[in-house]
Amino acid sequence: MAEQAQATDTGPRPIVPWLKLAPKPHLEGIKCACGAMYLDPKRVACSKCGEADKFKPVVLSDKGKVYVFSVVHQSYPGIKTPYVTAIVDLPEGISVRANLTDVDPAQAQKEPHKIFDLPVELVTGVAAKDREGHDVIAFSYRPTKN
Repeated sequence: MAEQAQATDTGPRPIVPWLKLAPKPHLEGIKCACGAMYLDPKRVACSKCGEADKFKPVVLSDKGKVYVFSVVHQSYPGIKTPYVTAIVDLPEGISVRANLTDVDPAQAQKEPHKIFDLPVELVTGVAAKDREGHDVIAFSYRPTKN
């Protein structure tokens, strides 16, 4: 815990442990010796082979495709609605839940076929301030500009 608190004293901090901010923002997974991949860096055993402590960190792609999405119309007080949330499939075989930015919720509802399999890229932004006044960085995905 002291290690985590010390890290927040130096500046911006990621909102989840698998979001790394340097050298450029990216997600980091872990890969078991058997080849299974996971997003949770605190996993102690592989659900595929049962081995423990055979994981190595792996940098995940900043590109993916929308597998499924939902338009959220009701949320926690203070959260602007509607917004689009999705499951994004990454090329490494990991799926990530994240919000989609630069996607109009009304248009997504009218033309859902344009959102499924949509190529997206990872983006980061300030989500809040922590108790010490440092930026808390969150990630989302936006349509690629190709």
